[in-house]
Amino acid sequence: MSNNSNLRGHKEVYQTLDMLGIKYSYHEHPPAPTVEEASKYWDGIESAHCKNLFFRNHKGNRHYLVIFDYRETLNIRDLEQRLKQGKLSFASPKRMMKYLGIEPGSVSPFGLIHDKENHVHLFLDKNLKNAEHVSFHPNLNTASLVISQSDFRKFLEHIGNSYEFLELYD
Repeated sequence: MSNNSNLRGHKEVYQTLDMLGIKYSYHEHPPAPTVEEASKYWDGIESAHCKNLFFRNHKGNRHYLVIFDYRETLNIRDLEQRLKQGKLSFASPKRMMKYLGIEPGSVSPFGLIHDKENHVHLFLDKNLKNAEHVSFHPNLNTASLVISQSDFRKFLEHIGNSYEFLELYD
């Protein structure tokens, strides 16, 4: 836990999930700022493990969270064509803190609890629809939370950000 904002965001995730009656399993591990690092600790965890990338458009007035299976690779130029949102670039740590309340290495859809104006739009890999469970950092990269697909959708409906499932790769 590197600072108070991460600690606060971490606790708010559990409070929100508990309020919604969402069951989760908690898996603590050493700090893992990338999915490649986190994957070392996923043995025996039955879940679709997700990579979460935070982008901004060319003008910097729209932000997107792209969520997909961590084993897949996305070409940003191909992603731009699929999303039809113009030129994309990774959002800065400052923008990440502003819209998701998290730091690089902890990107997660759970950060959307801080996006009170529902500014960030989600693009989700359509293949994740078939996953019984999905896992994400709880806004802190020292743990992974596993929740059911139906509870993940319940969470998304509660937070109110727009989202869509798309074919993100071949």
